[in-house]
Amino acid sequence: MDQKKIAELLQFDRDHIWHPYTSIDHPLPVFFVESAEGVRIRLSDGRQLIDGMASWWSVIHGYNNPHLTLTLQEQAGRLSHVMFGGLTHGPAIELAQLLIGLVPAGLNRVFFCDSGSVAVEVAMKMAIQHAFARGLSGKNRFLTIRSGYHGDTFHAMAVCDPEGGMHRIYQGILPRYFFAEMPRCRFTDEWDEADIHSFESLLATHHRSICAVILEPIVQGAGGMRFYHPEYLKKVRRLCDEYQVLLIADEIATGFGRSGRMFGCDHAGISPDILCLGKALTGGYMTLAAVLATEEIGHVISQGEPGVFMHGPTFMANPLACSVAIRSIQLLLDGDWKNNITRIEEGLRQGLEPCRNLPGVSDVRVLGAIGVVELDRPVVMARIQNLFVENGVWIRPFGRLVYVMPPYIINDADLRTLTAALCRVVALEVSV
Repeated sequence: MDQKKIAELLQFDRDHIWHPYTSIDHPLPVFFVESAEGVRIRLSDGRQLIDGMASWWSVIHGYNNPHLTLTLQEQAGRLSHVMFGGLTHGPAIELAQLLIGLVPAGLNRVFFCDSGSVAVEVAMKMAIQHAFARGLSGKNRFLTIRSGYHGDTFHAMAVCDPEGGMHRIYQGILPRYFFAEMPRCRFTDEWDEADIHSFESLLATHHRSICAVILEPIVQGAGGMRFYHPEYLKKVRRLCDEYQVLLIADEIATGFGRSGRMFGCDHAGISPDILCLGKALTGGYMTLAAVLATEEIGHVISQGEPGVFMHGPTFMANPLACSVAIRSIQLLLDGDWKNNITRIEEGLRQGLEPCRNLPGVSDVRVLGAIGVVELDRPVVMARIQNLFVENGVWIRPFGRLVYVMPPYIINDADLRTLTAALCRVVALEVSV
């Protein structure tokens, strides 16, 4: 495509397309992508960028993976979509079988939906309907922890951080739930029992009105990119059991190996009552999410009024998405994924360490294939984005956080290039 045509398309984009987290009056720069292969995004002007974001955690096997592409093409030739009400198909059944065998024990009912945010909505509806079916109609509140993030749809926003989160302008409209103080003990710290006191106190006081706890296991994502102690999650599980409250684990970002274990819950050796999956589920090829629940939850909902779970997305269990998810999971399992994540973790630790001594950097932290450099002040997004592109990498910071979670196929040389570019740009950013 010639540059004149591209310029026209970019102008149309600027005039008519609303990008995420972007002002219409003062839009952030966008870069025209012509193709992508492996860990590289190729721009229309020929520049190639090493992708440090895996397209928001999802493209774990890299772009244009031949196995996933072929799977999608073959499935499209057989069955691209069919409604899931009253009908079923092989890809949905096979994917459900695969997930049940992979997730923490006890989760053997699978509900497919469209996206991560919708998965959170589904999980919260399940918890509310579960309590209602038990005759506990007043047990319809949620407890979570501060600095969490669970999505941009309406009820998911209600369990995001109400003050420091991106949805605080909606607080007068959203339901008001209970927020414990965020965990202070880091993943590698010595455990401090005082860390659970805020959570325990809220649950003890309000458990009769709380139907479920919802949190991100071990890794808090877009709410602050924090990694907390596995003992905290163990304590949460025990307290939920003690007070007969369901535990919803939002593993949309952490699922499928990103934190160094297959799921964040695995770090603590616990099973939630409801599990939300998304992002990496299809290797970044299609939008798809899954909510897994215990048999008990399914039976209680089915035996109470109205006797069915009241949710049914149009594109539920889309065969294209299910088939590519199966292949993506198989690719992960067939590879030495755990040692590979350990390799990436070590590369991130070494590569980001020079940032630790920069003025204006408050913290550097790494867990699995996640690396975070936290600054003292928010970045100037338009400026820093251009600097990253000029340095040949694609990194998308937010607020005070400059972070990377590259595709799992990244090699050591590209990882060194990625982290070196991040350090250079951060040094420039904090010097301004």
